[in-house]
Amino acid sequence: MARGKLRIHLGAAPGVGKTYAMLSEAHRRVERGTDCVVGFVEHHGRPRTEVMLHGLEEVPRRTLEYRGGSFTEMDVDAVLARRPQVALVDELAHTNVPGSRNAKRWQDVEDLLAAGIDVLSTVNIQHLESLGDVVEKITGVRQQETVPDEFVRRADQIELVDMSPEALRRRMAHGNIYAPDKVDAALSNYFRPGNLTALRELALLWVADRVDAYLKQYRTEHRVSAIWGSRERIVVGLTGGPEGRTLIRRAARLAEKGAGGEVLAVYIARSDGLTAASPKELAVQRTLVEDLGGTFHHVVGDDIPAALLDFARGANATQIILGSSRRKAWQYVFGPGVGATVARESGPDLDVHIVTHDEVAKGRGLPVARGARLGRARIVWGWAVGLAGPVLMALLLSTVHLGLANDVLLFLTVTVAAALLGGLLPALASAALGSLLLNYFYTPPVHHWTIADPKNLVAIVIFVGVAVSVASVVDLAARRTHQAARLRAESEILSYLAGNVLRGETSLEALLDRVREIFGMESAALLERQGDRGPWACAGRVGVGPPVGRPEDADVDVPVGDHLALALTGRVLPAEDRRVLAAFAAQAAVVLDRRRLQAEAEQARALAEGNRIRTALLAAVSHDLRTPLAGIKASVSSLRSDDVEWSPEDEAELLEAIEDGADRLDHLVGNLLDMSRLQTGTVTPIIREIDVDEVVPMALGGVPEDSVELDIPETLPMVAVDAGLLERSVANLVENAVKYSPQGVPVFVAASALADRVEVRVVDRGPGVPDAAKEKIFAPFQRYGDAPRGAGVGLGLAVARGFAEAMSGTLTAEDTPGGGLTMVLTVPAAGAEPAGPLPPEDSSADPSTGAAAEGEATGGSPGSRASGATPPQHPARPERQAS
Repeated sequence: MARGKLRIHLGAAPGVGKTYAMLSEAHRRVERGTDCVVGFVEHHGRPRTEVMLHGLEEVPRRTLEYRGGSFTEMDVDAVLARRPQVALVDELAHTNVPGSRNAKRWQDVEDLLAAGIDVLSTVNIQHLESLGDVVEKITGVRQQETVPDEFVRRADQIELVDMSPEALRRRMAHGNIYAPDKVDAALSNYFRPGNLTALRELALLWVADRVDAYLKQYRTEHRVSAIWGSRERIVVGLTGGPEGRTLIRRAARLAEKGAGGEVLAVYIARSDGLTAASPKELAVQRTLVEDLGGTFHHVVGDDIPAALLDFARGANATQIILGSSRRKAWQYVFGPGVGATVARESGPDLDVHIVTHDEVAKGRGLPVARGARLGRARIVWGWAVGLAGPVLMALLLSTVHLGLANDVLLFLTVTVAAALLGGLLPALASAALGSLLLNYFYTPPVHHWTIADPKNLVAIVIFVGVAVSVASVVDLAARRTHQAARLRAESEILSYLAGNVLRGETSLEALLDRVREIFGMESAALLERQGDRGPWACAGRVGVGPPVGRPEDADVDVPVGDHLALALTGRVLPAEDRRVLAAFAAQAAVVLDRRRLQAEAEQARALAEGNRIRTALLAAVSHDLRTPLAGIKASVSSLRSDDVEWSPEDEAELLEAIEDGADRLDHLVGNLLDMSRLQTGTVTPIIREIDVDEVVPMALGGVPEDSVELDIPETLPMVAVDAGLLERSVANLVENAVKYSPQGVPVFVAASALADRVEVRVVDRGPGVPDAAKEKIFAPFQRYGDAPRGAGVGLGLAVARGFAEAMSGTLTAEDTPGGGLTMVLTVPAAGAEPAGPLPPEDSSADPSTGAAAEGEATGGSPGSRASGATPPQHPARPERQAS
């Protein structure tokens, strides 16, 4: 059966028109031919709301008695039997009167949705569970009636019913919400303008978050990359330097100015625009971002401006905050910097803020290489200097001739500059061109390609050698710098990966999402197959359109062994990135193995428990079952023997022994069967309303006469239980109590009402049980202390607790005052005991508050049924004492 759809009308305060809007929607649906019924709608005497109920079918409500008064609640069973297409259920957070089908009305709605019925409902923002503390600070009232946020978030539609505080107060003053005698008090307390404004803001922000989740899902499904400025998202570019804290705080202040602002801090490793990061400082900044409500992201990118802009557009950000550069003035020869580049390429949709800080222009390291070679811009400049520099130098020296030695040094300077900018190849070109120009213009014979003086030849050779050497050293230094930067970036990522393991972030999907984010990919998936030729299956995936067929279909695939592969789509990664990616792939395989090991451990634990049960069962069969069988066989053999003539008394004794052994066998086999049913989950109670005093006396058939005293008041409410399971539970408890009770001291069985529950207490005066062992005695095949083997197989209490829990009840053990053990069996009441009225709508009180103080029965009440002497004055609820 398809699940029904839930539409919630959400308001900031009572009186904004939620119920009116819900009824208007119902009338629209009825006009379209939809079968709509009113499950529960309370108009609170408001004429316009009451008029809207006309023309709508109403399911009769259920009347319940509570604390001396009559109250009506939605009859869920009647609505389910009616089976309309749409049901109207007002006041979603309402607490039902005890005795209803569910404790909360939202649970009633869940039953209707599960039955395939669409539901229209209403709720105020102050009743959301997560906002309880915030609402209490605003209004001074703690809301006791709440509904889980997750239930509201799962609604198919959420409609905000909004009204300005001024308009709501006018409605209040006109008597459209509360009675005239309550208007003044409401306007001066809960309905103050400040309270209503704050609650309205909470409602607007909560709905905005919900809408934002829908928007993210839509953008992901449709691969929308353009920025939609639906809300303020601020990306903070971090370098790992001390100025990061200033930027984060500045971003948080900007986010607070816009409703629903969000801060995303991002650190992009391996770049020439951001300095090397301090892991300690990054950890501090991560904590600061999270404390301020933002998120921290770690991304790898070859080009910082491009990576930063890609991240911002992917997050649908509206603003980017960067710090002013820490480079000194002369370092700008290497480029305009990240801030200027991001501002230039951000486009009209992204605002870029350059924030000043205390570290501005205090210096930073030289830019780090961004690839296997130097940056493209530097290589272009290197070739320009290497080719044009010697020509310009020759033109300059044609006007001023300083001698061959000085000319050689000047040309060497140009070659060194080309090497510093462009590396080895531009420097070699500059050396070759410079040597030719020196030979042609400055060595005799001038304007000829020959050299007359050997000394000049030596000078040119030395010039070429020095130029090549300098270019080689500069190129090697650049490569070593790049390698160091690369290794630093890898170490940062690997340390981050190790940190995730230490922090317990072992979810496969979370790891794959981190891989996708770090490498800037669109999707990531872990594929596996059973054999070398088996089909590939997806073990985990994240992102849009992950590869689920073959690893070869992805842009990047990293094999992990023979049967696992990490596949990513989005772009082709350079070969040097695959080493780090391999570490992530290995970690993903470890996470997958750990997840399977955990599943296998759970299965092994279940098998071990089953083996323990079977071992105990064999032990029970080997002794506890054979003992009564041996007694029965011996008695039967004796009776059938022709060698001995038995007197009538002896025959009666042997027959009694046979009967006792058969009863014992029946009891043991019954407990074993019951335990097997509980272990396999096949216990299906048939719940119906019965009286406790009809069941408990029937459970005393297996104990000696006068060994139990009863106190079961006839005024107790009926209980909703399975009569057979309750009888068996009480029988096991009484049998256990009689077994350990001193000779001549009867066991006391009393029942009392407590709120919406009924307690059955079995009190003995035996040796008692220490607190540390009170839970162990409910485990199967457990016999406390030095109980003899003939005392049973240790299943009575385990079966009793299992049956109690199957009926939505509980079974616990407490100390009896003065010595002994009290077993407390609690089962749900079918009706409700007398008490006082329910609070009105939107009250912070709970209808069940104070009920626990009444309805506790004590021994010897009128109308109780008892066997034997007058019951001793045992307290109805003995307090636990330390053993």
